[in-house]
Formats: sequence, C-alpha cells, structure tokens
Amino acid sequence: MAELTLKHAAVKAIYTVVPKTIYKSIDYPFFSEEEAKMFSKTTGIIERRVANANITASDLCYQAANALLEELNCRNDIDLLVFVTQSPDYFLPASAAILQDKLGLPTTCIAFDVNLGCSGYVHGLLLANRYLQNGGLKKVLLLAGDKSTISTHEKDKTTFPLFGDAGSASLIEYDAKALDWFLDAGTDGSGADAIIIPGGHSRNPYGTIDTSDFTSAPGVTRSLKHLHLDGMQVFNFALKNVPNSLRNVLNKADLSIDEVDFCILHQANQLITDSIRKKVKSSPEKFPSSIQLFGNTSSASIPLTICSELKEQIASQKLKLLLSGFGVGFSWATLLLNTEGVQTKLLEYE
Repeated sequence: MAELTLKHAAVKAIYTVVPKTIYKSIDYPFFSEEEAKMFSKTTGIIERRVANANITASDLCYQAANALLEELNCRNDIDLLVFVTQSPDYFLPASAAILQDKLGLPTTCIAFDVNLGCSGYVHGLLLANRYLQNGGLKKVLLLAGDKSTISTHEKDKTTFPLFGDAGSASLIEYDAKALDWFLDAGTDGSGADAIIIPGGHSRNPYGTIDTSDFTSAPGVTRSLKHLHLDGMQVFNFALKNVPNSLRNVLNKADLSIDEVDFCILHQANQLITDSIRKKVKSSPEKFPSSIQLFGNTSSASIPLTICSELKEQIASQKLKLLLSGFGVGFSWATLLLNTEGVQTKLLEYE
C-alpha cells in the first residue's frame, strides 16, 4: 500500500449531474415481488438514474463542468483537466481532449483520461494535488463520471438493477495554507476478473469473439461485451481492504473515527457500507448514503453523495471528510480531506 501526505491543495467546488430518467427497483421486470423487496433491502437501491442512448458520460460531466466554470468564473484559469471514467466516448482520442475544446479551456491546459471506476475520484484528487503541490499549476478541473448502464445486460440480475449514470466536476486549487490531506491506496490485480467486460478490446477484439447472449446461471444472461460482476468476490475484497485503509489514514492523520465529521464511501451497495462502518466501529450518521436514489454510479458516487447529502454542511462548516473508493481492479484509495466553504450543486441533465 502507498501512504502519502498531500499538501497545498483545497477543494473549492463540486458539481454533479444526473439524468432525468428514473428506474425504480420494484419495476424491474425480471424480479419477482419478493426478489425486488430483498434487492432493495440488501443493496439499498430504491431507484436510479439512467441516461438516454445518445447521452455519454462526457456529456454529463460537461454539463457539471460548464455550470461550475460559469458560476465560479474560472474558465480561462484551468491548468489541468483530468477525466476519470470507464466509459469514454471513443477508444481514442482521450475524451479529456474533446472536453478541453468543448468547454473552451485554454490550449495551455493539460488534459488526459484516467481509466478507473469506483476508486477513481480519490485517485483523481491525488493527481490534482500532485500537479498543484509546488504551485506551478494553480487550478485543476477534475471530472469523474460513468455511463455504467451501457455495459449491463437487461436480463442480468447481478448488474442491470445496480448501476446508475452520473457525472461530476470538482475544482481544486493551489493553496499554500491548506491543511494536509492524508492518503492510503493500493491495488490487487488478482481480483481483476471479478469486475470485467471481457470482450471488445485488444485482448478479445470484436470480430474475433462470439458476442451472442448466453445464460451462465438463473437470472444471469449476458454476452462477452457486457459487464461481468462477481458480487461475493467484491464484498470479500471490500471487507478485507477498506476498513484497514480507513484505519491507516486515521493513524497517519493522528485522528480517531469519532473526530472525522463524515466518511463518504463509494456507493457499491448498502450492505458493504454498513459492514465497513461496523468494522471501524462508527455510527450510521457519519456514513451518508445516496445509493437509495441513484444506485451505484461508479466514479461519480463520492462527489454525488457529497452534493446530495452534505450540501449544507460542506458549504458552511470546516469539515474533516474521510473518502474511500474501491472496486474494479481490484483497487482502493482512501483520503482524509479537510474542507471549508465548498460550493456544491446537483443538477439534472438538460
């Protein structure tokens, strides 16, 4: 694992965008009434937002970023654009380059994609900090979003009802007086097959594989171009690594869990959140949840939870926030973030 102390950066704003279309868990046609009730009880998902076919993750992030840039009047000041996503517009070019132009950012702006999902937002904050640390760059626009629903098969009960779509934009600035951040992160690639889309890229290119649907278990129909998810492996990975990662950061920051204002976990499912919370012996009030309204939104889930659940507190108070993303890879990243007066907004896609 990597343990780092991060300096001289402050989060100034977090904007998020969700599609208008709502899918309710109770309406999923391949659940019985009893299955639907059990699904919502264990995952916490009551409803989620799903983007129309012509809307991409970059579209959602564009709207969040454009609103942020307009309202904070900093469009010409962005030195770096990082786009964290697993659902880019194309294999190439990087969607970040397209967004740089579409947002009207200066051509001096560095722009690149990061292919990470559930842990990606925290890794994006780490990248932002590293670029800002010596003051050479002043402002970073971090975009994190996914259209995970495009990769799931309607008849796969293990994936289709879980995921929602969302995009986010965060502004991070150089601040010589900012309080330190503390990070713990790691990767265990032995779990790569637990969350994977097997077909469609260099290892298994389209045209060389059978992409027809197959049924691997009752209620699990999909093809090689769809997301394959082993929920039990993910659960065991999260319970093994995330509580230790939280403790490592708290130890490095010389804090107890009681001294943290809120712990915002990636919204994988409510059972995982509750199990991690119990392992670190904390109260439900410190672990806000947005999964009931939005489902698992991959890289956008942490900023979406902040905008949805902590808008008043993060705008008006000094907060110690413990952020932890974990999932595909397997990868994880936990960050102790000090905030003050962060501007937030939650928008519907237009």
